[in-house]
Amino acid sequence: MTNSPFIKIIKKVMPAVVSISISKSLEEIEKEIPPELWNFLPFEHHHLDIPEEMIDPQGKVKIGGGSGFIVNSNGTILTNKHVIVDPKAEYTVITDDDRKFNAKVLARDPIDDVAILKIEAKNLPIVELDDSNNLELGEEVLAIGNALGMFKNTVSSGIISGLARSIRAATGPQLPMQELRGLIQTDAAINPGNSGGPLVNLNGEAIGINTAIVFGAQNLGFAIPISYAKRDLKDLEKHGRIRRPLLGLRYITIDENLKAKMKLPVDSGALVLGQGQTAPAVIPNSPADKAGIKEKDIIIGVDGKQLSVKNTIQDVLEKKEVNDILVLTILRNNKKTDKKITLAERK
Repeated sequence: MTNSPFIKIIKKVMPAVVSISISKSLEEIEKEIPPELWNFLPFEHHHLDIPEEMIDPQGKVKIGGGSGFIVNSNGTILTNKHVIVDPKAEYTVITDDDRKFNAKVLARDPIDDVAILKIEAKNLPIVELDDSNNLELGEEVLAIGNALGMFKNTVSSGIISGLARSIRAATGPQLPMQELRGLIQTDAAINPGNSGGPLVNLNGEAIGINTAIVFGAQNLGFAIPISYAKRDLKDLEKHGRIRRPLLGLRYITIDENLKAKMKLPVDSGALVLGQGQTAPAVIPNSPADKAGIKEKDIIIGVDGKQLSVKNTIQDVLEKKEVNDILVLTILRNNKKTDKKITLAERK
């Protein structure tokens, strides 16, 4: 058993995996409680009755935890956006050798579940990032993290069970469900506290960031491809922020069921559709608006390639950058037209 290749990988990677502790002031927590619930909660002297062991010397209450991993010896850390989603919380990074650092949030990806933190330290161990996207089904992987925010240095093994998976998930409390696409599926155990930790290959390189599990299903975990995070790191270095392209429309991906239900003329593409005045189909002054796209238009292709359930507009945008030009093929009143669009920056 001592000859297992996993032991060597764990010794290589573990020193660069960190725990992220999330805390908040008692006052901030109390402000967020709806007044109608106050009579149902335990209070003492008009304050929440929180056990003393949960309150640190600065009067902060720990409200959660997650994982991350160091990718630059000067303290750059990758994690999930949903781990550090609360702008009013404070984040503390605990390294493998039990040092604590206040963490600064450098960037949150507006689309994918990726975030970048920074701690003030030097000569830190790092997790190397895989330099290819040539992942194979059945490839052995390890998921490393801070499981449930309590069990430090948790490792689980498995294989890559699927590629380019899509799931609907909430990337944070009180956040709406959104579609996460392009995910790596693994049967390596991923728990809520593992979120933000690395999924590594047998070379000890990160191929993904552990992000989600499907409750009620066994051996079903998902990771964000490391290529997404590398793109974000590159943007941050070059522009000082993550730059993601904006098209500016809301749509439903068309399949045979939607075609039958809405009596559409095609069984693939994207139906431009809003959700009332608060969520218009075409965002005013966006690239889509400037190009003349209208609600109930059907986008059947981008740059000459047909859209489908496996090749959606979101999939196309993942590979594009701000100021790239797209040619959308539109079906309106059974007439095809091409519209040229220059992508703006998502704010």
